[in-house]
Amino acid sequence: MVYLVIRGAGAGLDGLAYVFSERTVEIALNSLWLALGVAGASILIGVPFAFLTTRTDLPARRFWLMAGLMGMVIPSYLGSIAFIEVFGPVGGLQKLLAPLGVARLPSVYGFFGAWFVITLYTFPYVVLPVRAALLSMDSAQDEAARILGLSRWRAFFRVTLPQLRPALAAGGLLAMLYALSDFGVVILLRYNAFTRAIYTAYNSTFDRERAALLALTLVMLTSVLVFIERKASKTRGRGVHAGARRKSSPIPLGRWKWPALIFCTVLVFISAGIPLIVLGGWALNPNVTSAVPLRLDVLAGQTLLVGGLTALAVGIAALPLAILGARSKSRAGRWLIGAAYLGNVLPGLVIGLSMVYFAANYVPTLYQTLPLLIYGCGVRFLPFGISSTQAALMGVSAKLEEAARSLGDTGMQAVWHITVPLARAGVLGGMALVALNAMKELPTTLLLAPIGFKTLATQAWTAYDSGSRALIGAPGLLLMAVSAITLVILLWRER
Repeated sequence: MVYLVIRGAGAGLDGLAYVFSERTVEIALNSLWLALGVAGASILIGVPFAFLTTRTDLPARRFWLMAGLMGMVIPSYLGSIAFIEVFGPVGGLQKLLAPLGVARLPSVYGFFGAWFVITLYTFPYVVLPVRAALLSMDSAQDEAARILGLSRWRAFFRVTLPQLRPALAAGGLLAMLYALSDFGVVILLRYNAFTRAIYTAYNSTFDRERAALLALTLVMLTSVLVFIERKASKTRGRGVHAGARRKSSPIPLGRWKWPALIFCTVLVFISAGIPLIVLGGWALNPNVTSAVPLRLDVLAGQTLLVGGLTALAVGIAALPLAILGARSKSRAGRWLIGAAYLGNVLPGLVIGLSMVYFAANYVPTLYQTLPLLIYGCGVRFLPFGISSTQAALMGVSAKLEEAARSLGDTGMQAVWHITVPLARAGVLGGMALVALNAMKELPTTLLLAPIGFKTLATQAWTAYDSGSRALIGAPGLLLMAVSAITLVILLWRER
C-alpha cells in the first residue's frame, strides 16, 4: 500500500484527473460487472453441486466431488488457453464444423469469455464452504419441516438455504476477489479489467504512476466489497449452529438422477476434461518438437519448493493471527486481522511490483532472490492460512488452554501442547490451500523469481507467450498433477 501511494502521488493533479476520467470509470465498471457475474454464476453452480455431492444418493458422489473440485487445481490461465484452442473463432470446434460450412465461430473474447472461464475455476470456492455447512446441519430440522407439510423443495428453500447464507457470502466474496485479481484470463481473453489495464500501463507504456493509481482504485473497490460483506455477515448471524446433530440420510434423486449426472458430467468435462485433452494432445504429439530442452524434474522441484516454503511460512505466520482472531475481542485485534486480509485484496501483480520497488531501492541484496519470492507469495495467500486456522481454533474450547495454564504451562506452552494439536487439521488444510495457490501463482512469480528460476506455471506462460505449444502441455499437466496432491489433503481434512 505504501508503494502504491508513493507511486500514485508522483502523478500529481494529472493523476487525480486520470482516476476520475471516463476510461478509469469504464475499467472499474467492467471489473465490477465481471466480479458480480462470476460470484452469481459460481453460486448458481456451486450450491446444486455441493448439495448433490453431500445430501443425495448421486452415484459415485466422491468421484464427482474430486472431479468437480479439479477446477481449484487447474490454473485459470491454462483453462483460458484450452478454451481459446477449442472454442476460438478458428479453434478445434470450428475445424470439426468446417465440413458443414462453418468458416468461423463467434468471438469468445471480451466479457463473456472472461466470465465463463473464471466461473469454471471459482465455483469450487463456493462448493467448499457450502458443503461444510451442509455437513454441519442437523437433519432433524429438515425432517421437522417435512412433517409439518412442506415439500422437499420448499423445505430446502425455507429451512436449508437460509442457513447457507454465511457460507454463500463467504464463497461469493472469494469468487469476487478472485475475479478482480485474476491476471491471465483477462489478458488472454482481452477483457479490459483492472489487472489488464495495470499490466498494460506498466509493461507497454511504462507509466508506473498510472498503474499505481489504477491499483489503488482496485484496492478501494475490493475493500468496499469486503466491508459490505463483513457488515452483512454480522446481521445474518452464524447461520449453522453447532451442537448435537444427526447425520442425514441420502435423499433419493429418483427421476432426477439422470439430469443430475448430466449436470455433473458437463461441468466436469468443460472445466477439467477440455484442459486435460488439449494439454495432453500437445504433450503427446510426436510431431511437435522444441529445440529447448525441457527439464520437467527441475521445474517440478522448484514449483514444489515455492509451494512448500510458502505454506510453511504462512502456517507459522497465520497461527498467532488466527489465535488473536479467535480469542481476542479487542478492536486493535480486529484491525490487525483486517490488515492481514489486504493480501487477498491486492492482485499478485501489484504485490510483485511493490516488492520489486522496495527491494531494488532499499534492500538490494534481496532483489531477485527466493526469500523475496516466498515473502511475496506469503503476503498474497496469508488470508487463506488465517481463515482456515481460525475456523479450526473456534472449535477448540478456551477452557482447555486455561486448564493447561492452571497445571503449570505458560501461555505459549498451552498453545503448543493443547491448541495446535487440536487445530492441526485446520492448520494443515490452510497450508495445503496456500501451497495449491502458490504453485499456480503467475504474476508474483514472474516478477520476483530469481534469474533462471522457473516454475511449471511460469514455463507454461512464457511458452504460450512465445507460441511454443510443445512447451505448454507437459508442464501444464505436471502442474495439475502436483497441485492435485494438495486437493487430496484438503478433502482428507473433511474426514
